Amino acid sequence: MPPQPPSPIAGGGARQYSAARTTPRKGRSVAQTPPSLTPQDALVAIMIAVSASDEQVRTSDLMAIQRIVGHLPIFDSYDSDRIGPVAQIVFDLFEEDEGLDALFGLIRDALEERLFETAYAIACDVAAADGTLGQAELRLLEEIRHELQIDRLHAAAIERGARARHLRA
Repeated sequence: MPPQPPSPIAGGGARQYSAARTTPRKGRSVAQTPPSLTPQDALVAIMIAVSASDEQVRTSDLMAIQRIVGHLPIFDSYDSDRIGPVAQIVFDLFEEDEGLDALFGLIRDALEERLFETAYAIACDVAAADGTLGQAELRLLEEIRHELQIDRLHAAAIERGARARHLRA
């Protein structure tokens, strides 16, 4: 059996996984144009980006992503085997100086405007999945809200819904 390529997500102890660095390496820039994404790939990329924003991809985040992909109608025809390659694109972009801008460009190119609020909603769901929001996640959600031009009132409603769905007893 041939050796398996390394996974972009490696075990890091109980209920935590290490993702590729989310801070760019000095002096590196986006050298080549990353592949284009389908609308579903773009939604997965946003979820992966939020999950990896604090440099820890938690089990709860991965479960939330799987649950979202498995249940939302937008993903009815989506091949869940694409999650790994899309995650690798996100991790590779996070290694680049202008990677976040490149990721947002890919996402805007792939998504119709009518899906921008959906993208923000699933990003909020992944961020809230572990029950805590760190500064890195909050900053990235703010960037997503800005990049996708989500109205503040709509964003507040989406955030409130995510919080309500992920409250613990």
